[in-house]
Order: sequence, then structure tokens, then C-alpha cells
Amino acid sequence: MKITSSTLTRLAGLSALVAGVFFAAIQPIHPPDVLSSVTTTTWAILMPLKVTMCLLFLVGITGIYAKQVKAAGWLGLVGYILLSLSWAFNLAFIFVEAFVVPLLTTAAPTFIDGFFGIINGHPVETNLGMLPTLYALTGLFYMLGGLLFGAATFRAKMLPRFAAGLLAIVSLLTPLAALLPHEIQRYAGIPAGLALAWLGYALWAEQRSKIAESMPELGSRQPAQ
Repeated sequence: MKITSSTLTRLAGLSALVAGVFFAAIQPIHPPDVLSSVTTTTWAILMPLKVTMCLLFLVGITGIYAKQVKAAGWLGLVGYILLSLSWAFNLAFIFVEAFVVPLLTTAAPTFIDGFFGIINGHPVETNLGMLPTLYALTGLFYMLGGLLFGAATFRAKMLPRFAAGLLAIVSLLTPLAALLPHEIQRYAGIPAGLALAWLGYALWAEQRSKIAESMPELGSRQPAQ
């Protein structure tokens, strides 16, 4: 297969679509972030998949931004950087949950309780260095990045504006979710996941239709005699 800009754009759109749908779908079934969940089969399956999801989000968001890089302007650039950083930080935390935490459940349960305390918003008595600060920055970047990226995409008018507006509004309301119990907070991620999935689908479908339109032209060309 020849690698072209259209092919890469389609793959980026598909990445955002898959990641967004998965992000929305796992919220109702995600196990609690507690020590007893780490040894469950659900945890062992979901966490590596979430690592993949973060990587797909990074690829997908890059493709969405590249599609509208000129129209999105500086607002889009700042939003893209912040939103990408939030998922990069998420990738690091989820990687630890997937591959490090299960190895420490017996050797360092106090550390695990403290680590989950950061995620659950409970007081952390264990010294975890910069981890609480990094986790706080992850939430801040997620909120500001989603707001600015959604607003820039809405203004650019190159992808579905309803999806872009939904991303911006949900990101703006993210601090309100902190007032809810942690197990309910997850449901606030469903609209954001669906918004990014919608933008990814629009990007994938647009490039797919362009390729389909160009096929008759390629087929109609006759070799020189």
C-alpha cells in the first residue's frame, strides 16, 4: 500500500474514532480504582487496552488538528498541545496501572493505596513526589485543551460543529464532575469520548469519499499507445 497524506489522515481519523468509542464504552464497566480491583480479570484486560486507547487518541487528535491547522489558528495550536499533553500524561499513569501496580500489590500495598488516592481524590499520606502534581496537571490540561481545541474546531468549520461544540462544553463543565462521587465522575467522560469519535469519523469518512471520487478518474486513464 502506498503511503500518502490521505492514507495517514484516514488512519488518524480511524484512530480517534476507535479511541473515542472505547473511552465512552468503558466508563460504565470500569472497575473501581482500589487495590482489590488490580487482581481481577477485568483489570488485566482493560488496562492494556486503555494504554492502546491513549496512543490512538494522540494519533487521532494530531490528525484532526492537521486537517484544520490553518483555520484553527493559535487557539487550535494551544488546544492541541494541551489536549495532547493530557493524554500523554494519562498514558503514563495508565501504563503504571496496567504493568507496574499489579507487581506491587503484595510488596508495596501502601504505595498502591496512595497512588489510587491521587486518582480517587482522597488524602494521600504516602510521599509520592511529583505524582499528585502531575495528575492535577493532567486534569487541567484535559479541561483547557478540550475547551480550546473544541472551540477552535467549531470556529474552523471544517469538521462537524456540533461535535466540536460538545467537546468544548463538556470540557468546560469538567470541574463540576469533581463534585460527584468518583464512580459517577466517569460518566462525564462519555460525551467527550463520543465527540472525539464523531470528529474522527468525519475525518475518516471525508478522506474515504475523496479517494472513492478519484478512483473513476484513475480508472479512465488509458495507457499511451
